[in-house]
Amino acid sequence: MDEDYYLYIKKLFKRWAFLYNFIEIFSFKIRPLVVDFINPKKDSKILDIATGTGKQAFAFAKKGYNVTGIDLSEDMLKIAKRTNRYNNVEFKIADGANIPFNANYFDVTCISFALHDMPIAIRKKVLSEMIRVTKKTGIIAIIDYSLPNYKIRKNLFYQFIKFYESKYYPDFIKSDLYVLLRDSGIQIEKKLSVIFGFVIIIKGKK
Repeated sequence: MDEDYYLYIKKLFKRWAFLYNFIEIFSFKIRPLVVDFINPKKDSKILDIATGTGKQAFAFAKKGYNVTGIDLSEDMLKIAKRTNRYNNVEFKIADGANIPFNANYFDVTCISFALHDMPIAIRKKVLSEMIRVTKKTGIIAIIDYSLPNYKIRKNLFYQFIKFYESKYYPDFIKSDLYVLLRDSGIQIEKKLSVIFGFVIIIKGKK
């Protein structure tokens, strides 16, 4: 299962890397909103997991935070490094399910639009690793797809996202993210629904 996941994800984002920033047009307003919503303290060290082309990392960096972005995809990170205009961001190839940092190292760990690209076993490992490397007084931020309450809108959104997302998206969107976070040991402090209920921003702690 795990081996299949890693091969699949690397191949998927090798194909999508050159188009990914165009897809980001749909979420570019969310990136600064995430920073303002979770409101990290000054001089926070931030880990952006599954950073992709670095858009969320850049949003943190723009506000002066020190950011490390990690991702499995070398193709995505090449774009992140090429478009990086900040000296307070660094990017590394690394696995969110096996984060190469000591326990209690970061003030903030963030994962945005990535849990839906993982099978449940990997999701649990990533959340466990986020807890491990986040300081006791730190912030754990999760941003991902949700579904609105209106049936027609829900079905249209589901089919649209399913068209270009990974094979793991249907299982993720039909599961209960809040139960997963609770069972993983993450306490939700507050949450914000945006884009008509299509996206959820969660600020939590361990």
